[in-house]
Amino acid sequence: MSPMLKQSCLTLLIFLLIQGCNFKKTSEDKTEANLPLTAKGRKTEIVYAKGFTIDYFDDFKLVSIINPFERQNDTIRYILQKKGAPKINGYPDAQRIEIPVAKMVATSSTHIALLELLGSENVLTGLASTQYVYSPKVTAMVKAGRISEIGVAGGLNEEKIVEMAPDVVMTIAGPDGRIDHYPTLEQAGIPFLINSEWVEKTPLARAEWLKLMAALLDKEELANEKFEKIATEYNRLAKLATTSKTKPTVLSGLNTKDAWFMPGGDGYMAVFLKDSGADYPWKNTKTTTSLPLSFEAVYPKALQADYWINVGFDPYDSRRTILAQDARYADFSAFKSGKMYSYNNRVNASGANDFFESGNINPHIVLSDLIKIFHPELLPDHQLVYYKQIQ
Repeated sequence: MSPMLKQSCLTLLIFLLIQGCNFKKTSEDKTEANLPLTAKGRKTEIVYAKGFTIDYFDDFKLVSIINPFERQNDTIRYILQKKGAPKINGYPDAQRIEIPVAKMVATSSTHIALLELLGSENVLTGLASTQYVYSPKVTAMVKAGRISEIGVAGGLNEEKIVEMAPDVVMTIAGPDGRIDHYPTLEQAGIPFLINSEWVEKTPLARAEWLKLMAALLDKEELANEKFEKIATEYNRLAKLATTSKTKPTVLSGLNTKDAWFMPGGDGYMAVFLKDSGADYPWKNTKTTTSLPLSFEAVYPKALQADYWINVGFDPYDSRRTILAQDARYADFSAFKSGKMYSYNNRVNASGANDFFESGNINPHIVLSDLIKIFHPELLPDHQLVYYKQIQ
């Protein structure tokens, strides 16, 4: 082969290699930019939660928030689309949310925990009741003026929110079953999305609302990874608790002026107690709501209960201050033995309790605490995170 022909072949080969690399890069860029929402890693499936569904299509996501109080006709739907995408027909009543969300207003501290687990707390621009925020990162953002207070849930300053122009406002359904509507936000075209995680009946169902937040942020792959670890660890611990030879009886809460509100047998806390290997006297009550019982109804079972948890609302409560509320507490077996625990181990100076913030998204850690309390031999190295013993 002549030197000139060799040179020509070499030049052609180099040209083809460069073009191949450019084509590959262009194809990758194009694939990433136009990857349908149904592509692998960009969708999630709901396993435990009952309050919402997500359906994936090539160019939008359909989120349905099911009324937690079983009025199916009140289901609210949302169309999640990329910014600038053409309007989807066929869902005239659905609110449209552009994703990924860059500016969010939240009305509950549990929403903060969902964002933090996904590394997206920086999208928060407004928050209800900023005083009751435990997260050090978000507290610093509030102090720096990066997050504005927009009132409290059920009493939002809609005019201020309109001025802020967020991509979405995440609200909660009221305990009376009423789903609030915000006419000023509706007129301004600002979508409000109902988060009803607190109504879910199991700890893993509550935590799975992480996937709803992920759908707003286009972070399904990360949410799938995070939640899988949470669920796997929770189920491992629940199985571990079944190996204990003992099943201690447990009392929960305190008497108030009106009643002793005991967790319903089908509710969230009762599931925690069952999964931690405890015997809860009201486990067979078929309700998810709290049971308003009289002191006299609780007293016979309280006398014999091995443990007393969720005692007191003040992080500075002691056995002495609890006894000062009602002298009859001294008769309880758990009071005499000192086996009394509260969920006030992580409370900051403003009174924010992390049990109600990150505790929802860390049910495996809450379960670890409870197993450590009831069956310390099963988790000898675990240190209590959300719970503490009352001295």
